[in-house]
Amino acid sequence: MKWHTSAEFAPLMLVVSGSEKYKLVATLFQAAEMLTASWPIDDGEEYLIAIRACRNAIHGEIPAQDARAALIRAADEAGISVITVH
Repeated sequence: MKWHTSAEFAPLMLVVSGSEKYKLVATLFQAAEMLTASWPIDDGEEYLIAIRACRNAIHGEIPAQDARAALIRAADEAGISVITVH
């Protein structure tokens, strides 16, 4: 899988606090980067599931859309609004 491209990952927008209010996540790489570098909490159950899901998707063990769904659940857990792009 090409995890730095968006072919298998439907883009979404996260509404976060700070200078960049809207953060586009269009690839598995961006999802993993967001979770590891910019996430407001690092101990939530859904957060940990999303980290594992991104890793598994990057390694081709699960579909990218499963990682995307896990990211959305982690965002909900962290109080981050999600705008889905179809």
